[in-house]
Amino acid sequence: MIRAATENDVTGIRAMIRELAAYERAVEQARATEAQLREALFGPHPAAYALVAEDDTTGELAGYALWFPSFSTWTGTRGMHLEDLYVRPHARGGGHGRALLAALAALCLDSGFERFEWWVLDWNEPAVGFYRSLGAEFLDEWRICRLTGAPLKQLAAAS
Repeated sequence: MIRAATENDVTGIRAMIRELAAYERAVEQARATEAQLREALFGPHPAAYALVAEDDTTGELAGYALWFPSFSTWTGTRGMHLEDLYVRPHARGGGHGRALLAALAALCLDSGFERFEWWVLDWNEPAVGFYRSLGAEFLDEWRICRLTGAPLKQLAAAS
């Protein structure tokens, strides 16, 4: 079953974020606390939204998708950026990932969003293959740019 996350899911979502970070070989970077996630997802001005996949038999969380709105100056419309899609290893192959993505795609269309975008690590062949099977377009000519830490502070100091 796919449903909107509730505040009661924050502990499970945080645990899955850490599991995803471990899989992506970056667990030390997953520093979000439950309090931060609760504020980001359920505070007065949500920064992001989440869906969860529950195991039909046990009711346990099998996966989650966390997204936030984006905006395109070219189309003049909002879009959806999928930050995380994760299905626990024991639940993979059960259709949870596809169901989460289908629910997000429907939400995009219902909301008038024209784009549904996400990133995938180039070495994550199972995910790349899965996304290709859905018809996802890979934008190889675009590169992700990121400033953090000292470079971010140095640039900000120049203002």
